[in-house]
Amino acid sequence: MDASLIFIVIAGIVLFFVFLYFVPVNLWITAIFSGVKVGLFELVFMRIRKVPPRIIVESMITATKAGLEVTTNELETHYLAGGNVPTVIKALISADKANITLGFKQATAIDLAGRDVFEAVQISVNPKVITTPKVAAVAADGIQLIAIARVTVRANIQQLVGGAGEDTILARVGEGIVTSIGSAASHKNVLENPDKISKLVLQRGLDAGTAFEILSIDIADVDVGANIGAKLQTDQASADLKVAEAKAEERRAMAVAEEQEMKAKAQEARAKVIEAEAQVPQAIAESFRNGNLGIMDYYRMKNIQADTDMRESISGTDKGGSSRKKPDSGKKKDD
Repeated sequence: MDASLIFIVIAGIVLFFVFLYFVPVNLWITAIFSGVKVGLFELVFMRIRKVPPRIIVESMITATKAGLEVTTNELETHYLAGGNVPTVIKALISADKANITLGFKQATAIDLAGRDVFEAVQISVNPKVITTPKVAAVAADGIQLIAIARVTVRANIQQLVGGAGEDTILARVGEGIVTSIGSAASHKNVLENPDKISKLVLQRGLDAGTAFEILSIDIADVDVGANIGAKLQTDQASADLKVAEAKAEERRAMAVAEEQEMKAKAQEARAKVIEAEAQVPQAIAESFRNGNLGIMDYYRMKNIQADTDMRESISGTDKGGSSRKKPDSGKKKDD
């Protein structure tokens, strides 16, 4: 009997907590006293639809106290879609206090798009300052300048859905800085008047298609970098030198080849001369046999040859033009 009583008591306690879970009476009472019209069965159905009643009721109370007109169905729909209901309510209240036009549908769309709608409203009220990374650009005189800019932006509520973010703003501002410095005739002009950069960049309308409105662009710092023009000229001169050396080596190789070719031709001609000289004794012998050359003619030819050799020996030059001494060839013979 005692065990049955204990079981009944435990079961009753469990059923009581289950009842309180599915029927949040305390939330219903809080909503009633806060002026929010929500039925008890409606809270039960929220629990069945796996929607936390506390989030919906507390958001409804906050919106009602702020004078916003929203319904529980709208909040449930946004929660089931994966949205952040409390953030949307805070954003709507902040926009209403700041006289910013922001409807519930627009706020939920911004939230579902992955953007922090409450932060966007805050940026609309208090503009945000974005510092760009170091942007390096080269002026027309070849001097590199490194600039850092601070961009003051304000959120554009109407373009938060589908508008580009901060990265696009930074990229466009960096492009504008590079263009402005590159169009300067001298880096000194940029250093003297850095505000010209911001003015030229602002005129380009860089915030078009973004979720922000650019209020101002201020150049925080400009440093002088390397002399890119001189470096490029040095590299070009080095490249030209290598090209000239290659062409000179090509001409030298061609000259060496031509010299070797001429030496080969000279050797070929010398070989022909030697071959022709080798045929002279044969021709003399053939003349003796045919009777075209007599013995006295032969001796006369030898005397002339000996006389020629003697003259060359006295002059100190051989037939090839080189200086040398030759031995006497003997007495000159008479006819």
